[in-house]
Formats: sequence, structure tokens, C-alpha cells
Amino acid sequence: MTDPEPKDKVGLRIANGGAGQAGLIGAWADSFINYMVQRRRIEPFIVEWYLGDTTESIAFLESKVVDVAVTYNEAAERQLQEIGALSEWLYGWRDHFYLVGPKANPAKLDKEENVLSMIKKIVRTGNEHAIKPPKTGPPTRFLSRYDKSATNIKESELFIKIGQVPWAYAYSKWYHQYPRFPIQALEAAATLGEYTLSDRGIWLSSTDDVRSRLEIYKEGKDDEKDLLLNPAHVLIAKEENLLNVDLGKGFAEWVQMYDQKNKDGGQYVVEQFVGFAQATEPRIPLYTRAPPNWNPNKQ
Repeated sequence: MTDPEPKDKVGLRIANGGAGQAGLIGAWADSFINYMVQRRRIEPFIVEWYLGDTTESIAFLESKVVDVAVTYNEAAERQLQEIGALSEWLYGWRDHFYLVGPKANPAKLDKEENVLSMIKKIVRTGNEHAIKPPKTGPPTRFLSRYDKSATNIKESELFIKIGQVPWAYAYSKWYHQYPRFPIQALEAAATLGEYTLSDRGIWLSSTDDVRSRLEIYKEGKDDEKDLLLNPAHVLIAKEENLLNVDLGKGFAEWVQMYDQKNKDGGQYVVEQFVGFAQATEPRIPLYTRAPPNWNPNKQ
């Protein structure tokens, strides 16, 4: 057994949840290290990944535990920018939320309807089944991450848009609060036969067994107005809080790079990344590239 790498070789620390579990943060780290060592001619270094949902990742950044947070909540990110906590605020990639659920489809969701109509059906049939369970098949239940993650915030937004706050009740038989990380939450939904909100990266990174027990009823598209689009933004700490200023600046530049000739840059890695769980062809990229010329000040 070899000794662990000394801490003084750590050059960059990144916090993120779902994409880290899916493997993209590791792929970014490997490619960025190769770029800086081979093309920028610097000494080899280590990139550390800190597992945390959006709320935790932002807390890590504010506490100077990490140099970079990749998060999915523009309102919270804007607050950091407004108080001067960031040196860069960048668009990392596009992920896409999926509304998934049991193949038995007890809420009778129609894939042609919009996602808010689907949420209304889940609430209505969930309440009905809590009073009178169906004679055959599972009752309607919704698994909530209930953990202040970006997914939990998005699902809450969908419920609020139809005038519902199921988490406000002391106990709801159909609203299942399950505060776990995304892969574990999707596994639980598959096991229990519940609807839930996940994302494409996690869906494609889950096992064939999990996916075989669930159906995708609605998925986000690359449309900035789509309620199920899940943009990932890269927050770089202000320079005095960076472990290594040159690496922090280099990472900000590299994240936006798309170098098809040299097969390099953060956006090239995003476009090519298929994860490690897809065993059969065709292997589908988990994410899509960031839109060009994104300016958060114009949002």
C-alpha cells in the first residue's frame, strides 16, 4: 500500500454533488491537470472533490474549504456575487431534470401534458390514495430529496407553482421526505415505486436495474425557459481565498474552453462525457455544453 499523497500537492478543491457522483468532476479534474502540466508546464498537483449538494457546496465556498463550487441555484449564486465572494461566475454545463416514476403509473400521467399538469395529478391522486388505497397496484407517492439541494428546490418550485406546499403538513402519506444524495434517492424511488425528480446525469449513471423499474414521464430540454432545465454554474472564490491563485484563474479559463483539435477544455469534456455506468451502446452524453456568451448580469 502506497502512502497517501501529501496535502501540499493539493492545488484545487471543488465541491459538487450529483455530477461528482456521476463522475464528471473526476473527468474534469483529470483533464485539467493534464492541460496545466502538459501545456502550461507546471508541476503536477492534486484536485480534491468535496461531496455536497448546492447548499452545502456554497457553504464550503464561503467557509474557504473549497476554491470552486459547482451549483444549480442562480438566486443563491447571485447573492454570493453581490456580496463580492466570487472572482468568477461561469456557466459550466446544462443538466436536465427528469420526472420519473413507477411503470404502473398510479397517477395516470400523460407524457404529452406539461410538467405542472403532471404535478397536479400527483397531488390529487396522492391525496385520494391516502384516503382510499387503490385495489391493485401501488398508491401514488412522491419521493422528495428534502435536503435543500437544487433538486429539492426545483421540486418545491413546481409544487408552489400549482399552489401546493405538501411539506408544510406535519405528516403526509404521499409526500415521502427522503434526504439522501441523488443516486441513493433514485434507487429508493425505484424500490418503493414512487415518483421523484432526478436528473439526466444521475439517471444515466444509475444501474440498469434501477432504470428498468422506473419510467421517464417528462425530461428537460436545452431551452432556457424550460422548467426542467438544470443549469450548472461554476463559482470561483475570490482570489485571496484561493489555495492557488494561478490554478484558480487557469481553471476559470479552462472551464469555458472548447478545443476540439486538441480534445481539451471543460466544454469539450462535457460534450464527450458518458459516465461509467452505461454498459450498452449507444452511450449517451450525460450533459450538454454551456450556451455561448452567457452573461449573468443580463439575466
